[in-house]
Amino acid sequence: MSEAHAKPNHPYHLVDPSAWPLIGAFAAGTLAVGLVFLMHDVTPWLVPIGVVLVLITMAGWWRQVVQEATFQGHHTPVVQIGLRYGMLLFIASEVMFFAAFFWAYFDASLFTDEARQYQRVEATGGVWPPVGVDTFAPFELPFLNTLILLLSGCTVTWAHHALREGDRTSVLRGLALTVFLGVLFTALQAYEYSHAAFGFTDGIYSSTFFMATGFHGFHVIVGTIFLAVCLYRAYLGHFTPDHHFGFEAAAWYWHFVDVVWLFLFVCIYVAGAGGTAH
Repeated sequence: MSEAHAKPNHPYHLVDPSAWPLIGAFAAGTLAVGLVFLMHDVTPWLVPIGVVLVLITMAGWWRQVVQEATFQGHHTPVVQIGLRYGMLLFIASEVMFFAAFFWAYFDASLFTDEARQYQRVEATGGVWPPVGVDTFAPFELPFLNTLILLLSGCTVTWAHHALREGDRTSVLRGLALTVFLGVLFTALQAYEYSHAAFGFTDGIYSSTFFMATGFHGFHVIVGTIFLAVCLYRAYLGHFTPDHHFGFEAAAWYWHFVDVVWLFLFVCIYVAGAGGTAH
């Protein structure tokens, strides 16, 4: 029996059996069915139940991963390499996710007078932004949000370098500032949405605008939570200068969010403003 639990003679981590994948699948299924029921006006109650189950899965499963990495020593250098590859592939999939939204935006904005797209011409008036759409002035609130995200990229990099140098105080300050800037960005974007001159269902411009910027805003919220968890873990002393992949993954994700916003700002807010910005 003791031999079965002895330390393996290889650097890989063979995880113990866990119920979290099954619980997570049930939670995701509940949320998906709940969203379908909500869209068809069947019942709204499955959505909050699904959200709660997903949050429980995230908290429980990730707590188990943190224990494996921090207290049980299973995340060897070889395991960390695999985790890095996994995070890079995840970010690559997110790039493709946003590529679809940019494709939809450019297809609509660059080919407004396409003869074969006669319904689009009728909807846009053959110009972009479409006739009657009052867009945002790019160098007002959107530019402020751009500066906020760029500054947050600096603060998270500051925290990362401080962590590598063993400066715990600067790590906590840098991460706290980054989380604050992420919350501030979300608040300003919500304010911007509340003052939009067009609604979610007001045509092809609003559809592409809210789809791209809205999903980016969702990613900012996810990244802010990611960094807030890292802030809490840094406070507990989980990270060391040579063992902090959880923080690195959060920083990579945050920089990805920053880069996507720069493309959104240039392509949608600046190039797509036309002469109707307010």
